[in-house]
Amino acid sequence: MKYVNEYRNNEQVQALLRAIRKVTTRPWHIMEICGGQTHAIARYRLEEMLPQEIRLLHGPGCPVCVTPVSMIDQALELAGQSDIILASFGDMMRVPGTKEDLLQAKAHGADVRMLYSPLDAIELAETNPKKEVVFFAIGFETTAPVHMMALKEAQRRKLSNFSLLTSLFTVPPAIDAILSDPGSKVDGFLTAGHVCAITGNSAYHKLAEQYKTPMVVTGFEPVDLLYGIYRCLLQLEGGSHIVENAYRRAVPETGNPAARALMDETLEACDQEWRGIGVIPHSGLRLKKTYAAYSS
Repeated sequence: MKYVNEYRNNEQVQALLRAIRKVTTRPWHIMEICGGQTHAIARYRLEEMLPQEIRLLHGPGCPVCVTPVSMIDQALELAGQSDIILASFGDMMRVPGTKEDLLQAKAHGADVRMLYSPLDAIELAETNPKKEVVFFAIGFETTAPVHMMALKEAQRRKLSNFSLLTSLFTVPPAIDAILSDPGSKVDGFLTAGHVCAITGNSAYHKLAEQYKTPMVVTGFEPVDLLYGIYRCLLQLEGGSHIVENAYRRAVPETGNPAARALMDETLEACDQEWRGIGVIPHSGLRLKKTYAAYSS
C-alpha cells in the first residue's frame, strides 16, 4: 500500500537507526504528544531500538484518555433520560465514569448508539423527531471541524432535537503547561501530524522560540517517527530550536484554512480539565454563545 508499506520498510528503519546512533552524543528526553504516536512506538518496539541515551517520554495522549470523569458522568446522566439518545464514537464506550461506562449503561437500558461519524447523528435526529439526539463530541483540533460540520448541517436542516456534549482539547496549551513546569525534563517534542494538518504549524513556532525547544511534526509509521526523532536530535545536538515539518506528505505549513475558519466561527477557547493532569488554561474549545442552542 502506497504511503504505508514504504514507511514500514526495514532498510529505511535500519538506516535511520544508524543515523540516530551516529548523531547522539549525550542523553536526551523527547516527548511524543499523541496517543497514536505512542501506540506506534509500542507496536513496533521503536524505543528498544534506540540508543540508551535517548529516552522517549509519553505525552498527554489521546482525547479519549484525557476526557475527565466528570464529562463521562455527564454523558451517562444524559443517556439515562428516556427522551434522549446518546450517540458516541465507539472508543468512548468503555471509558469508565464514576460508577459505570456507556456500554454498561446501554446494557442497563439506556439508549446509547455507537456511530462512526457525528454526521450520522444528524440522520438519527431526523428519523427520531420525538427524541433529543446528543452526540458526545470529543477530540483534539483534528476532529473538532467534523463535529462543527454536523452542527452546521443540523442548523441547515433546522433540527431542534440535535445537540453536542463537547469535550474538545487543543494541543499547544498542553505543551506550554509541560514546558513551563520547572521540573520538566523534556528536551524536544514530536508533535502530532494529524493535528497540524488542521491547525498548521504557526502555533508551535512561538513555543519553540519561547522555551528554546525543538518541535518536529511527524506521522505515525516507524519511518515517520524515527525520522522525526533523528531531525529532533540534529537540532538538539546542534543547539537549534525550530519547528520542523517531517510529515510534508500530509501536513502543509498553513494546515487546513477551511477547517480552521469553521472552528473560528463556532468555537471559542476555554479552560479545560484533562484527566489525570488537571485544568490547563485555554486548552479547551466550547461552543460560542451564538450556537448555545446546540450545547447539551
